[in-house]
Amino acid sequence: MCGIVGFANNEIDLNREKVIQDMMNTISHRGPDSDGYSSDEKVTLGFRRLQIIDLTTDASQPMFNEDGNIALIFNGEIYNYQELMRDLIDKGHIFKSQSDTEVIIHGYEEYGMDILQKLRGMFAFSIWDKKEDTLFIARDFFGIKPLYYTQNTSDNALIFGSEIKSFLKYPHFNKELNKDALKPYLTFQYSALDETFFKGVYKLKPGHYMVYKNGETTIKPYWDVNFNREEESMDYYVEKIKQTMQESVNYHRISDVKVGSFLSGGVDSSYITALLKPDKTFSVGFEDYDGIFNETNIAEDLSKKLGIENHKKLINADEFFDVIPNVQYHMDEPQSNLSSVPLYFLAELASKHATVLLSGEGADEIFGGYVWYETSKTMQKYEKIPFSIRRAISNISKLLPENRITTFLTKGGQKVEEKFIGQAKVFEEDDALNVLKDDYKHGPKPVDILRDSYKVVDGKDNVSKMQYVDMKHWLPGDILLKADKMSSAHSIELRVPFLDKEVMEMAGKIPAELKVNDKDTKYVLRKAANDLLPKEWANRPKVGFPVPFRDWIKQEKYYNRVKEIFTSDMSEEFFNTEELIKLLDEHYTGEANRARYVWTVYVFLIWYKRFFIDTNENEKDLEESTLVTA
Repeated sequence: MCGIVGFANNEIDLNREKVIQDMMNTISHRGPDSDGYSSDEKVTLGFRRLQIIDLTTDASQPMFNEDGNIALIFNGEIYNYQELMRDLIDKGHIFKSQSDTEVIIHGYEEYGMDILQKLRGMFAFSIWDKKEDTLFIARDFFGIKPLYYTQNTSDNALIFGSEIKSFLKYPHFNKELNKDALKPYLTFQYSALDETFFKGVYKLKPGHYMVYKNGETTIKPYWDVNFNREEESMDYYVEKIKQTMQESVNYHRISDVKVGSFLSGGVDSSYITALLKPDKTFSVGFEDYDGIFNETNIAEDLSKKLGIENHKKLINADEFFDVIPNVQYHMDEPQSNLSSVPLYFLAELASKHATVLLSGEGADEIFGGYVWYETSKTMQKYEKIPFSIRRAISNISKLLPENRITTFLTKGGQKVEEKFIGQAKVFEEDDALNVLKDDYKHGPKPVDILRDSYKVVDGKDNVSKMQYVDMKHWLPGDILLKADKMSSAHSIELRVPFLDKEVMEMAGKIPAELKVNDKDTKYVLRKAANDLLPKEWANRPKVGFPVPFRDWIKQEKYYNRVKEIFTSDMSEEFFNTEELIKLLDEHYTGEANRARYVWTVYVFLIWYKRFFIDTNENEKDLEESTLVTA
């Protein structure tokens, strides 16, 4: 885990050294061990380092080739760097370090931008090629590492880096709210557009690279998820999963610092832990909710069975609410996945014992682990009716009062492209419009946001379609974003062995019915895990990372805490506050479960307050982090 930041082609004179230092200090949590920068009349690069591989100064960044004409800043890990290094040495390249960073530089010298096809890992990097007058920026296959960029600057500069908050220290950056981002966020629970909540600031898409030359920007894809089924037996794919996952974990364990693993009660992290066999595992849960919002005892039991030391923490409501502003500050954009908060505490716990942590993110998307991917037996029977008839019934059902029956009939006459937007769906379109003020009602609809992704998998089975959409939107926009930001907040590196391109190539061939069927989700993965895990772990149903927020806001103390911000002048800018209070009160009195509606709005307001009102808090964070890492 490191942090990169840079800017190019600024037309107004400025103190480049001071500016890049300020930007680097803002993301010092990503790399507390050292920093470095380089600058010329065209490009300035900054880096914060968390030492993982080759702990010597030979691996410091920015890193240059022998003649100094190629400079690199790089966040991430290249897991096959040792093989690539041997190959490049055979081709005559001379290495000064034993780092994976240097492999990218010499690989670029040898293969140009095609080096991307040879890498196996997670990364966001920038290469400044002085001879070619070209800035080359790339993001990894799945979007494990974040990369933002903008030209919303008064001096026409391009700014790029690991976190948006560093852009705020660039003196000519235009900080503006992107009003179109709010409506989609209320539905998706994360920033769903390529353009972020900061106007003119964009996310480089996973599997894409950017070339900046002569003031012009070109962005192109270099890799994509592929679902091309191959008809092999269950036993065949079970063996392939076991071989491929063991290989992936072996790559992901490579480190010159201590390695541990996150462990919940589910099969994904349990399987990774069993393959890794680390010295320590880490788990969190919630006080007073044993067995409902607390799986730490399950994680502790598995650790004992595997002979591993387990560390756990129980979170209380006050701790949870108090840390929300800091969580949203580290997120950069509002993100209302409730599990982000316990993940913040989990990373804090783990940081006291290890620097590299392995986790189970990505298994659900690759191997079909979500309930959404299942078709109920009732729906399977209903779908035997011709689609044209179900379509007509669906159109009529939409006009009737919403209940369980009309919802079933409506969805039964829809294509997957119409009803599936990903694993999170909070506000329906009409509900979002009902709570928003007019200036914030103009963001695109979910169907418009997902249209291009569905075009790519046109003709595939429904499970593959949903997997693809999740992997292009939900995974980088929510799951991987919180994994990166919450781990980096505590200066640790989180690795995700399921999200390896070789694992994906294998999993993309598995027929959908071996992943999701009447017996279970992630069926073939569970079969593979059975050899290493006790049966009750391999077959344990998915529960996610549950949080008792819905219970807490039925308590007067926390109800009032939310109500205070819902009725603030700040809230009036965005929302019809009487509608917000109605949602809150319906939940408080038990009339309806409105917890996700309440949480999604609450988190946005906390985020907005932190970045656009209480900016002095950001300065305080910067001062404290600088003192810690100085």
